[in-house]
Amino acid sequence: MEVKKIEFTLWLAFLIINLISLKKIYISSDHAGFKLKEIIKKLLIKKKINYFDLGPSSNNRVDYPDYAHKVARKVKISKNNVGILVCGSGMGMNIAANKHKNIRAAQCFNLKSTKLSRLHNDANIITLGSRLLTKKNALNCVSVFLNTKFEGGRHLKRIKKI
Repeated sequence: MEVKKIEFTLWLAFLIINLISLKKIYISSDHAGFKLKEIIKKLLIKKKINYFDLGPSSNNRVDYPDYAHKVARKVKISKNNVGILVCGSGMGMNIAANKHKNIRAAQCFNLKSTKLSRLHNDANIITLGSRLLTKKNALNCVSVFLNTKFEGGRHLKRIKKI
């Protein structure tokens, strides 16, 4: 009986460790980015990708730093976590998120800037400007961001200097 308790405890610890290490995606916007955020969520659902929407729940006027900070606090919990932030320009969310230690938010405009933000800079948050990107471009950037891995190597040394 005691052996079974130990086995169960070890199994439970293994399960908890694996759940913690899973990639979590956090998404948020301000009022200007709300519509694009909802479109991005539909893409994630279509691709069967789980995410956590940290608000807002409508396009009523809100302050972008509040939502950037919410996502940044969640992303920095684990190196596996990533975030998606959308505001009118992408710039405000980017500035606010990058105030957090270990956050590397990248404002992305096209597939190349998105891919390089992950490959070379290990960006863990993508920021998008709903007034600057087409829906198609924004969705493509999100897909590239979520599917590109950090190269490491010579880039890791540089990341450690940030």
